[in-house]
Amino acid sequence: MPQQRENPFIYTDSNKRYYTYAYYLKRTYGEKCAKIPLDIGCTCPNIDGRCGRGGCIYCSVRGSGDFAAAGGGVTAQIAAARAALTEKWKTAKIIPYFQAHSNTYGDVQTLAAAYREALCAEGVCGMHIATRADCLSPEILRVLCDLAEKTVLTVELGLQTACDETAARIGRGHTFADFVSGYTALRRASDRIRVGVHLINGLPGETPEMMIESARAVAALAPDLVKIHELYVLRGTRLAALYLAGDYRPMDEDAFIAVTAEQLAHLPPQTVIGRLTGDGDARDLLAPYHKKGKIALLNGIDRRLVDADLWQGKFYRP
Repeated sequence: MPQQRENPFIYTDSNKRYYTYAYYLKRTYGEKCAKIPLDIGCTCPNIDGRCGRGGCIYCSVRGSGDFAAAGGGVTAQIAAARAALTEKWKTAKIIPYFQAHSNTYGDVQTLAAAYREALCAEGVCGMHIATRADCLSPEILRVLCDLAEKTVLTVELGLQTACDETAARIGRGHTFADFVSGYTALRRASDRIRVGVHLINGLPGETPEMMIESARAVAALAPDLVKIHELYVLRGTRLAALYLAGDYRPMDEDAFIAVTAEQLAHLPPQTVIGRLTGDGDARDLLAPYHKKGKIALLNGIDRRLVDADLWQGKFYRP
């Protein structure tokens, strides 16, 4: 698709008004790469009692690792994912994604061994590690620094909201100041480590203004990557109990589209947008049900950006 002459956003080759992950992959590796989710059996400090029990109110049993191959070590999970993706992805390049729970939390030697095993897989061109900002000990930071010398490493930090009141309500187990402390330590450890931040829209008690303020707070940190998605209600979670009791209502589609477009306008233009929607396991998903589907939701964000004359970085001031 040719670039629109009226599109003011320059980091695109597809008329998008934000820096898509697909565009990043093309610029970095020359093509799309298959991102393979992994579950290495990690837990979290707000699950095992260090700062809480039971995890965040929305967290599934597998801690966002619902789409990782069940069972087996790193090599077996990568092999299973390759087999499943053969028809969809016509590429030999893969990016292992340590996704389930907090993947820098646990025995450092065990974690380092898992990273090394993934790095040895055929076709690996980068690596993503999802974790929390309060799970970055000096020991694990040294491991990450070494890893970043061997591959394109992105460490994704779950923030979800910059509002401490909301964080307490969802059982996050840390404050925004705690997050910034861990984020800063990671930045100082190595300039070769790419840092990502996760945000969730539609958390209980949050207004659109609060969600936009979270985006502003993240923008001030100038992360390399940001992921945004709507809050999913999954069966068996504490959030599901609130939803079924009528004490929580998900954002509707139009509200999510409007807020997300506004958030993009506050983020730095050079920040890669890793996603703007998520995927809840359909077997356990209670809400939200998007009437028109995920692609239509993304198209709605595109339309909102054009109609409101917005683009990523329009309101960003370093």
